[in-house]
Amino acid sequence: MPAIPFGYMGRTGTALLTDQYELTMLQAALRSGTVGRRAVFEVFARHLPAGRRYGVVAGTGRFLDALESCRFDQETLDFLSSRGIVDDNTCAWLESYRFSGNIDGYAEGDCYFPGSPLMVVESTFGEAVLLETLTLSILNHDCAIASAASRMVSAAGDRPIIEMGSRRTHEQAAVAAARASYLAGFASTSNLEAGRSYQVPTAGTSAHAFTLLHDSERGAFQAQIASLGVGTTLLVDTYDVKRAVRAAVELAGPDLGAVRIDSGDLPVLARQVRELLDSLGATKTRIVVTGDLDEHAIAALAVAPINGYGVGTALVTGSGAPTAALVYKLVARSDGPDDGGDHPLRPVAKRSVGKPSRGGRKWAVRHRDSEGIAIEERIFSSPPTLGPHDRSVLRPLVRNGEIVGREPLVEARARHERAVTELPPTALQLSRGDPAIPTVFEEE
Repeated sequence: MPAIPFGYMGRTGTALLTDQYELTMLQAALRSGTVGRRAVFEVFARHLPAGRRYGVVAGTGRFLDALESCRFDQETLDFLSSRGIVDDNTCAWLESYRFSGNIDGYAEGDCYFPGSPLMVVESTFGEAVLLETLTLSILNHDCAIASAASRMVSAAGDRPIIEMGSRRTHEQAAVAAARASYLAGFASTSNLEAGRSYQVPTAGTSAHAFTLLHDSERGAFQAQIASLGVGTTLLVDTYDVKRAVRAAVELAGPDLGAVRIDSGDLPVLARQVRELLDSLGATKTRIVVTGDLDEHAIAALAVAPINGYGVGTALVTGSGAPTAALVYKLVARSDGPDDGGDHPLRPVAKRSVGKPSRGGRKWAVRHRDSEGIAIEERIFSSPPTLGPHDRSVLRPLVRNGEIVGREPLVEARARHERAVTELPPTALQLSRGDPAIPTVFEEE
């Protein structure tokens, strides 16, 4: 079942999650008689964020849910008409709006590179142009979060990461970020709405406020253990870390689940706490660290005796790249209406300085060596013949307006794990560098 779309100002429809110029273009196309021309739009990135080796596709499932809810009800039409945004003829067209075309796309969890056609939207101009802002707002955010999360997961190795950035972003973006981070390999989230809407595992125990509420740190620990059991995670850096660890083990015993450190010199404190826990017999008690971590900080903690991480601000802001810089461009269109006549598609492209595009509908192939390691991202202008080690990257998402590509989030999560292992080892380096594989546009 699809997730229920999040309400916007109390509403659940997605038709107005767009820019005004999408509707004014539609109105002008209606007047010029071009609204029904067959058109192909593609979503792609001209470049990756500086220094990144690969991007991660995320948000496709959310986009499909949003597409299903993209309807212009009477309240919406009344708003557009009363503001003079569109005329009566355009309102009449919008009243029956239903996307009836085809959409192909990279599967969620897969990796992408500059020029990769992440999504290919083919329909009439009118139907497709209305999806531009909605598509980009979802994919730009979710791809940015997932791409940052993937780097963090790589840096963490086999240590789990909890997503805990809800307080550092918009309330709905927080839910989307939790979904995207889980797709990219995070173990759980603190966000309960993500748990309900997307079945992301949730986790959480207490903050410093709980300790400060009580008359003593011991009293706070006693209350938490009584409520959550000895397997809970106790926050030990409110006052004195070593004293807190001793109290925690004394109260919970050697089966204490974990302690969390949220401040200070984390590598030094982690070693000190590990030694202290072991000396007290709590050899299985885990150490979790939090506090403004990103992929570089996580990598620097690789040799420290740490069992898990909590990441917030860096994750929900894309670790310095809060957008994936994706664009939605018209690449092909017919010269006549979509009326079943012989109106072939012809390539169109921008020639803008610094913002050029490549005309023509495209197909993408991940070219790999005999061991399954990616060598190139090959982009073709017609359906290609696959080699023995090639992988077709685009898959059907929508056919004749019907959603056919919806899948459970766990499948996208498993796909991402496979996609990362397919990349060359240089892809996992955190230092600045070129994309892990080149994008090659094959000439006809």
